[in-house]
Amino acid sequence: MRNDEGEPEQAPFIASKSAQKHCSLTGILQGFIIPISLVGFWRSFEMQYSRSFDEMVSDGRDKMIIDIRDEAEFLKGSFPGAVNYPFTEFETHVSEFKKDKPIYLICYSGKRSLEMCEDLAPEGYEIYSIRGGIYSYYSYLMKSEYSDEEASKEKCASIEKSIIKKFKKEIWCRFTKALSEYELIKDGDKIAVCISGGKDSMLMAKLFQELERHGKKNFEVVYMVMNPGYNRINYETILNNAKLMDIPVTVFDSDIFDVVDEAGGSPCYLCARMRRGYLYSKAKELGCNKIALGHHYDDVIETILMGMLYGGQVQTMMPKLHSTNFEGMELIRPLYLVREADIKRWRDYNNLTFINCACRLTESCASCGGTEKGSKRAEIKALIANLREQNPFVESNIFRSVENVNLNTIICYKTEDGKKHHFLDEYDEKGEV
Repeated sequence: MRNDEGEPEQAPFIASKSAQKHCSLTGILQGFIIPISLVGFWRSFEMQYSRSFDEMVSDGRDKMIIDIRDEAEFLKGSFPGAVNYPFTEFETHVSEFKKDKPIYLICYSGKRSLEMCEDLAPEGYEIYSIRGGIYSYYSYLMKSEYSDEEASKEKCASIEKSIIKKFKKEIWCRFTKALSEYELIKDGDKIAVCISGGKDSMLMAKLFQELERHGKKNFEVVYMVMNPGYNRINYETILNNAKLMDIPVTVFDSDIFDVVDEAGGSPCYLCARMRRGYLYSKAKELGCNKIALGHHYDDVIETILMGMLYGGQVQTMMPKLHSTNFEGMELIRPLYLVREADIKRWRDYNNLTFINCACRLTESCASCGGTEKGSKRAEIKALIANLREQNPFVESNIFRSVENVNLNTIICYKTEDGKKHHFLDEYDEKGEV
């Protein structure tokens, strides 16, 4: 899930071969399984073939550890000694496995690897899926590396220094420019900085902290984390990162994932709308008049193209908005001018690991690299990347296109009240140009 400006598609639930054998024919329709019919079986199977990261580490036997993520992701970091057999190539390596040696599989979320265990276990392999996927390793790593308070303080100081030194031009200056250019902060504001746990919102939180330290202190900030029903690994990752980065978060729970799950269909749009409502409500309860979300420059240009190509409309993701349902509340986007590539470089430079999509409803998508793969937004990302190879200015041109709108060259447009204005309405009165 990303936000209500784009609606990634949810991958269908596809059962593995063994799971299909354990389900009644009434639960099978054209190769797809109704999730409800699998609940009991899946839970018992997960208990049998999944292991925690601690359990794998404590297994003193000679074992094989396989990371089935994409090579690019594997190279960013994995468990020492693990080999990389990407999911798409996994079957070509099965002949190398030994049945007298335990095998542990690591994927993105622990779902895809569990399905693979289900197929191989009946063939005599002692094979396990790491519960929580790669994030359980990151959580383990964070606890072991930064359990020492001094080491944590040094790491945090290094992260903060990188923002105002190494990435000053790319991140800090663009952040402060957006604040000034779009008048995002005013005297007396109390802002709820909304942290989802991803790279964007975590960076935004640190930027606000730096602003409090080095800028004019004319506002208050609350760092807010909503738990819509994260699994344990994702929830712990968010809290561990907040602790490491010295971000004093205010956490509150909601039942969004449960509600969206019951609603059925594609969950992302409904979830995004509900999340925003909960964030506004909690922020107002805390005395805030604004919520800050972590959408960046690339989100903006992708939204512009998505609206044109898939929505048949010209619009953009605004740097700030008045809430229509919560009187006196505003939404601001302080990363509006910051490029996603620079955020990733900051993350990798500091060797930080954040969650991607933490939605438990789309974890099957995350198993193959994240819910955004195959979505309309992913298609737009790829399209922009292709256009950039031919024209290096294409991204800035897309961004500026909604700043240079001439209403005299528009066939029809709508005003805030929803009223349509057609060029023919005043055509004869204006005469020839």
